[in-house]
Amino acid sequence: MPACGRSCYRIRTFERTLHDLGDLVRERPRDLFVTYSQHYCCKCQSYFNVDMLDLALPKSHYTHRVVAMAVRLVVEDGLPYRAASWHLWRTTASLSPTATVQNWVESGGKKGGATHPRRLPGRRVG
Repeated sequence: MPACGRSCYRIRTFERTLHDLGDLVRERPRDLFVTYSQHYCCKCQSYFNVDMLDLALPKSHYTHRVVAMAVRLVVEDGLPYRAASWHLWRTTASLSPTATVQNWVESGGKKGGATHPRRLPGRRVG
């Protein structure tokens, strides 16, 4: 929804592939092929996509379930990043790089979070 709150017409549709855990009991991962729409607001003169934050973060190839499992493997189970990455590869049948798993863990499962623990965004001394 745009900032003005008006309804807008659809310009085009896109497809996005997301890797999901699927059925964990049978160890059958799933690739979700999501079709979503892009809209244009004449009043704001801006383009925006349909909100899919409940499924995955923007520009992410993995669902929230995959990110949560990676964070749990490292934080709760104590696996190193590389072992967690291999476990996800075996579970989801899609390779999630070690650096990606490390970024997920350091940001608490959120994309684009601060990585330095003592630094607060927007706060400066003096």
